[in-house]
Amino acid sequence: MATIRRVRYYIYLKDVLVLSLTAFGGPQVFLAMVINMMVKKRGYISEQDLIELNALCLVLPGPTSTQTISAIGFKIGGPTLAYLSLLVWIFPATCLMIATAFLIEYLQANTEGALGFARFIQPMAIGYIIYASQITIKKMIHTVEAALLMMIAAFVAFFYNSPFIFPIMLAIGGLITTHNYNKQPVIKEKSKIKISWRNFILWAGVLIAAAVLGHYTRLLPVRLFENFYRNGSLIFGGGQVLVPYLYTEFVEFKNYLTSEEFLTGYAISQSIPGPTFSISSYIGALSMRDLGATGMITGGLIAAAGIFLPGTFLIFFIIRFWDELKKYRPVRAALEGINAVSCGMLIAAAYLLFEPLDNNFFNIMAIIGTFALLQFSKIPSPLIIVMGVLAGISYQWIIS
Repeated sequence: MATIRRVRYYIYLKDVLVLSLTAFGGPQVFLAMVINMMVKKRGYISEQDLIELNALCLVLPGPTSTQTISAIGFKIGGPTLAYLSLLVWIFPATCLMIATAFLIEYLQANTEGALGFARFIQPMAIGYIIYASQITIKKMIHTVEAALLMMIAAFVAFFYNSPFIFPIMLAIGGLITTHNYNKQPVIKEKSKIKISWRNFILWAGVLIAAAVLGHYTRLLPVRLFENFYRNGSLIFGGGQVLVPYLYTEFVEFKNYLTSEEFLTGYAISQSIPGPTFSISSYIGALSMRDLGATGMITGGLIAAAGIFLPGTFLIFFIIRFWDELKKYRPVRAALEGINAVSCGMLIAAAYLLFEPLDNNFFNIMAIIGTFALLQFSKIPSPLIIVMGVLAGISYQWIIS
């Protein structure tokens, strides 16, 4: 029996690796691939359980796809398999984004007009966010109340550009829609919820310890870990929502990257498979470029650990009693408001990332063209980025 379990765990990790190398196109495509591979093909989990699990991950801070993968691993084989699946899932994208940081740094050091190839992929990144926003809105906004919450959340996020506003708005959105609980079906079979606080204490303990160590040691690696761990603990709504707040912290406040470097990295992150939070590895690597190649690799790995660990700790905390918690109608009703606020944050993200770009014809057409290709064509996401790179190289060649 133990041998059969080990073989099943090995097959699951192999499936996670396949996903990490082929899951292009963001969380919507990811979910479809998981349903096909892990529900229909392997039967690791039922489709209904997967959809509910994904909804739970959407309302937790951190990377939804990574939490979903870890949670499935937890259901199959407990914490050990969950942590192994986390490592397998994030490793390829983390390595690719660290390599991208090396490439960008090399080009800037050795080539005049190094980022000319990114002339168009920087505004194209905005097109990706707009596309992700409209897909998410279509799936989640079904009532006038939800639409109003979405617009209010977008308006607030425009003017209060702080990660601390996120959990407050999400809590308010969830509370507002709990009054609709009567519309939810009644589930009579309830049992007492038993809560194990170990993973919550672990999450909070690491958060506090990192903040204290960063404050007193002032060591850059420690401060980087704290920065990314804090962002991973506070950001709701996925990678598109994370991006503008990383931009604010690492570009505008700390000047570790230029706006051009950041948008180039984000656009490239949209062309690789795996979790969108992997852009953190790129930012971490460039943040420690002054320490050479070893510093860049260290920075990339520290950023990955910081951004992915809090969401993992939190999903391990809640998944133990989620099956009982979701039976309560107010909990299910609150998801509508939380999802609506998350959509508003996506709208704000597109606007905040557009601000540093020049408001000219080429940038606007790159945004519109990217959205149109994603929306109306079947061209794969990585190929669209390649087209943008080639357009940027051609433009640089013409004007030089």
